[in-house]
Amino acid sequence: MRAIDEAPPGGGPPGSGEGSGPETGIADIPFREALRVWLKIGLLSFGGPAGQIAMMHRILVDEKRWIGESRYLHALNYCMLLPGPEAQQLAIYVGWLFHRAPGGLVAGILFVLPGALVMLALSIVYALYSHLAFIDALFLGVKAAVLAIVVEAVLRIGRRALGTPAMYAIAVLAFVAIFFLAVPFPAIVVVAASIGLIGARFGRGRLAVARGHEGPDERAVADMALDSGRLAHTRPSFARAARVAAVCLILWFAPTVAALLVLGWDDTFTQIGWFFSKLAVVTFGGAYAVLAYMAQQAVEAYGWLAPGEMLDGLGLAETTPGPLIMVVQFVGYLAAFRDPGGLDPLVAGVVGAALATWVTFVPCFLWIFLGAPYVEKLRNNRDVGAALSCITAAVVGVVLNLAVWFGMHVVFGDVGAFVSGPVSVPWPSLASTDVPALGLTVFAIWLVFGRRLGLLGTLGLTAVAGLVVGLVPW
Repeated sequence: MRAIDEAPPGGGPPGSGEGSGPETGIADIPFREALRVWLKIGLLSFGGPAGQIAMMHRILVDEKRWIGESRYLHALNYCMLLPGPEAQQLAIYVGWLFHRAPGGLVAGILFVLPGALVMLALSIVYALYSHLAFIDALFLGVKAAVLAIVVEAVLRIGRRALGTPAMYAIAVLAFVAIFFLAVPFPAIVVVAASIGLIGARFGRGRLAVARGHEGPDERAVADMALDSGRLAHTRPSFARAARVAAVCLILWFAPTVAALLVLGWDDTFTQIGWFFSKLAVVTFGGAYAVLAYMAQQAVEAYGWLAPGEMLDGLGLAETTPGPLIMVVQFVGYLAAFRDPGGLDPLVAGVVGAALATWVTFVPCFLWIFLGAPYVEKLRNNRDVGAALSCITAAVVGVVLNLAVWFGMHVVFGDVGAFVSGPVSVPWPSLASTDVPALGLTVFAIWLVFGRRLGLLGTLGLTAVAGLVVGLVPW
């Protein structure tokens, strides 16, 4: 990836952070120390994007004073405009700011690597042993916890995003579109962004613009280097942008194109590469927003998983460090494990998981390396802010759809559909109500909302409750 940065004068290696020239990054932040910090962040990145962003803020802004408050939040606002996991992209952005492309690569890779390794191990265990009564009982509780967490996410995102009647209307319309009319999530994003752009011009303040939190701006190391103009790699360059786009696009699509040429379009590996590449472009609003789209496609269109298995994968992703969207690895693993072609199923599963992870996260580096030098042009941009606000409002409706969809498949064993013209509504059979699952769901909701228990505590207690309900004879 070194080729995407301009070579520094004097011949020093770009991004090492150990040199003395301004082109090698910020010399006051040694690359080796930054490496240790990014590894620490990767190992501690539990709790979803809110917790991850807060944890990075504490380490980078408060403890290390490597970057100032306002610049950190400005970078975060940019990352929220992008598809993909905003916390990981924020890490890439800050790492790039410190030590050019190598810094961004280290920060982004270490943010996801610990969770990816854990998720791969859990996916292998799940594929081999999910039929056992012990595992089935364990996931009975995990599914209930996931449902409660998704409901909490709807309320949390709603409180942040729905500040005006217009925003509530967008959220309702997004829910109706995806739940009753099966409108694809990418189309909802495009329409919401268009409403925001039009509203910014003619809405007269009806569309609230999403903004970061205010806070003091410390004279941090990165801020002083940027303000003095010493970081040449932060200045936009068309030649550099062209190199970034060429290198990242080749890296992104090479595995999928190779699978297409060797195995054909209908092969599972080609379909994994294509589907998750497409998913990487539409994951606005965080993982919860796109999970409904991914679940419906993986379960109904491709037949890679059953609805309950999608919930299991989400539960596993909730327990690992790194972005929640790491659930793509679970889906890729099971898809290839069950249709391995000429490979051993375990090997095929690992390849499928790696392919899904690769095409999901490589684009994050493209968005940051390509757009970060132009980020200052987005500051105080009213049109972009309004588009983001409307997308976030639509995300509330989409996540509500996810909660309803998950809830039906947790509590009911048989979920059909009522179809009338373009309207198709999931419709559960009351006779198929799973009473233990319903009880565990009520317990999980009580833990989240009644006891204000955190993510890991809720998952742990409901998993234990699932074991008790599923294995103890009554």
